[in-house]
Amino acid sequence: MNRQLRILVVLPMYGGSLPVGRFCADALRESGHLVEVFEAPDFHSSYKALEQLKVTADRLDYLENSYLQVVSQAVLAKVETFEPDLVLSMAQAPLTIQALKRLRRDGVATAMWFVEDYRLFTYWKAFAPHYDVFAVIQKEGIFEGLEAIGQNNALYLPLAAHPTFHKPLALSLTDKRKFGADVSFMGAGYPNRRMAFRELIRPGFKIWGTEWEGDHVLEPYVQMAGRRVTPEECVKIFNASTVNLNLHSSIQADNLVTHGDFINPRTFEVAACGAFQLVDRRTLMPEAFEPDELAIFDSMEELRERIEYYLAHPEKRITTAKRGQARVLKEHTYVARMQTLLDFVAERLDAWPPQRDRGELYPEGFPEELKGELKNMLAQLSLPEDAAFEDVVWAIRSRQGELSGLDTAMLFLDEWRKLFNK
Repeated sequence: MNRQLRILVVLPMYGGSLPVGRFCADALRESGHLVEVFEAPDFHSSYKALEQLKVTADRLDYLENSYLQVVSQAVLAKVETFEPDLVLSMAQAPLTIQALKRLRRDGVATAMWFVEDYRLFTYWKAFAPHYDVFAVIQKEGIFEGLEAIGQNNALYLPLAAHPTFHKPLALSLTDKRKFGADVSFMGAGYPNRRMAFRELIRPGFKIWGTEWEGDHVLEPYVQMAGRRVTPEECVKIFNASTVNLNLHSSIQADNLVTHGDFINPRTFEVAACGAFQLVDRRTLMPEAFEPDELAIFDSMEELRERIEYYLAHPEKRITTAKRGQARVLKEHTYVARMQTLLDFVAERLDAWPPQRDRGELYPEGFPEELKGELKNMLAQLSLPEDAAFEDVVWAIRSRQGELSGLDTAMLFLDEWRKLFNK
């Protein structure tokens, strides 16, 4: 799928798929597509304010559902204005089933990237049949489950890294002191991690992230009072840590290394930074990495041994990290994932993307002296030189700041064309 597309990315109000959605939007723009983002996080504070009303649980549930209906209608309004070729929703995006039915009735293609563990978050059963394409990060059992509820356009799409963001950094001395550690972990305090890290306590150990409250053993090692770490801070942590621990989440405290299927985003992000990590073995890892591209452990005993080994052998850390970085940059980027998704949509949906009269950018008689200026404008708007007229107009309307003379001329021409076509 090489044609320039209009794509609306619908973000969740909050949660782990929020940064993933932003990386997807950036990757689609890098690939030359015209992208709009529905900023659901803008609605989060007012949604959470409903909890402060001190009403009964059933009334609160009603209010929250009503609020989500309003947000979902806002998505539909955005679709009507932007007229996308594809609506791409991230996990937990505020699109109701009624809104999805409306989009299907109107012939607007939809896809969801469900970047969550389907065994823990089961709302996919209600929503998946109403999307045209449903992408998942697991394999075992999920495809059979989707087929059973009528979703036959399912795609395995593992997570990734965004190299323009996840990259090696030259840190200041202040950042090195703040984020640096011999051994560190960044993530939420799931039960298996709480139990595991109690066995790893040592000088120079730091824990970053949320949901570590109430653990008096680990509390002294939790940084920044356990607040949420920003994506920018994550990259600094990865770069500053000698050994990045990467233990996948599990609610089973008695099974610390679960050997589950999905590969978390941290695996790809740490590697893209050229940083070293120790990651627990996952069943789908052989499809993504060669054995010498990651340092893997199968048990807590092996993890303890490997921490000491790699702290004592910097050359081994550097070699492994470089191999992992090369693999991610070659195969596991969000640009590559979005291309895979678009190719799958084109393969599975009939007559997609739809043909439309997009307007010729250089109509007959267009002044030659303006073509060079127009090409410079396209570069500033991150649009290809063969962009359609309507896409250029949308990009001009979407950006901030004062209009140039050429901007004004293009908008005037757009209004004139609308009057003329009537």
